[in-house]
Amino acid sequence: MSTILIKNATLVNEGKQFVADVFIKNQRIETIAPNLTRVEKCRIIDATGLYLLPGVIDDQVHFREPGLTHKATIASEARAAVAGGITSFMEMPNTQPATLTQDLLEDKYVIAAATSVANFSFFMGVSNDNAEEVLKTNKKRNEVCGVKIFMGSSTGNMLVDNYVTLNKIFSDSELLIATHCEDERIINAQKEHNKDADHARFHPLIRSAEACFESSFSAVQLAKQTGARLHVLHISTAKELVIFGNMLPLKEKRITSEVCVHHLHFTADDYEQLGNLIKCNPAIKAPENKTALWEALLDDRLDIIATDHAPHTWEEKQLPYLQAPSGLPLVQHSLLLMLDYVKQGKISLEKVVEKMCHAVADCFQIAQRGYIREGYYADLVLVNMNHPFTVSKNNILYQCGWSPLEGHTFPTTIHTTFVNGNVVYENGQVQASSKGMRLTFDRD
Repeated sequence: MSTILIKNATLVNEGKQFVADVFIKNQRIETIAPNLTRVEKCRIIDATGLYLLPGVIDDQVHFREPGLTHKATIASEARAAVAGGITSFMEMPNTQPATLTQDLLEDKYVIAAATSVANFSFFMGVSNDNAEEVLKTNKKRNEVCGVKIFMGSSTGNMLVDNYVTLNKIFSDSELLIATHCEDERIINAQKEHNKDADHARFHPLIRSAEACFESSFSAVQLAKQTGARLHVLHISTAKELVIFGNMLPLKEKRITSEVCVHHLHFTADDYEQLGNLIKCNPAIKAPENKTALWEALLDDRLDIIATDHAPHTWEEKQLPYLQAPSGLPLVQHSLLLMLDYVKQGKISLEKVVEKMCHAVADCFQIAQRGYIREGYYADLVLVNMNHPFTVSKNNILYQCGWSPLEGHTFPTTIHTTFVNGNVVYENGQVQASSKGMRLTFDRD
């Protein structure tokens, strides 16, 4: 195991910035203090002028394995994640086959343990007819991140629109329930109304703000009725924000929400240039929604920043609009994107750490991660806030080989990423010899 002394870093943690040294031993942060001296054989990293953040935890990714490995694998996307400062991820169940049984869920953990350089957890998937199987996950409440319900169209047999099933899961699940909220009836009506749609500019009309609001409102009402622990994923509209006015501290909330980096960055105006490359569900919408999302993020109505990383091949994205799949690759560039907004003065560095690290750990009750604390696992990222990085084909690590951010120059660079105390990314290279760990959760 690595023994490392990080010297002279500017730590960003729990709302503060301060210069200190960090001593890492046996996968964990052993000591945080100024002017530490080497007490045993260890590697010394001089971090003068660099910022040390907790490793980012991404609560929503699609890494495509099993069954869709022509798009991506757990191994390939985990490498891209650590290159972007993401040290832990939670992956969604709409693979092939969909993760609808306990055996299929455990199969994914086996793959990740053997191939993922980042830490990992996987959501149990829900269909209209597997409620009893889903509720077996209660026995793994400290070993599985949550239950995922698509309350809108999705891959395969994963649209859940049976109220009896929904009510049973919301009433009886002991785990966090994460929902994709878009109303299928509204979407289908808009598809019929826009049946001649021939460009991605139609996407926010078909997958409309109304479809998002109606579904999110239904999920929140159901959670209030049953007392379920609800987490609504990828909020994309100003209209939905009225649902999340509860200003309780995060740890006291029973209903939480997430915003994704692409909804904070792109608007519907970008379809003309990028077309299907930014086609995703829920859709990127008109600019006023982006403005409202930023306001809600900064005043804590929105709790977490994530990616919804969802890669497809370049060839698939070149299909006509209605046939092209939805989703875009983001894990390698999400932290850089938010640091870009730090440099623009849009958000503080402390707030980025709160929303991408601390809040995710608190929301999911992740054990001993998400903070820079003595005794916690050494999941860390060093960033250079004054060294530009340009996205190009030569440095994109997604298996799909493309990014809607290609050609963009970020003002910052990911310098070094540590997972469980091991250096897994430095000097532009992934060191994939060590493997990540299964996340665990502190749930009463």
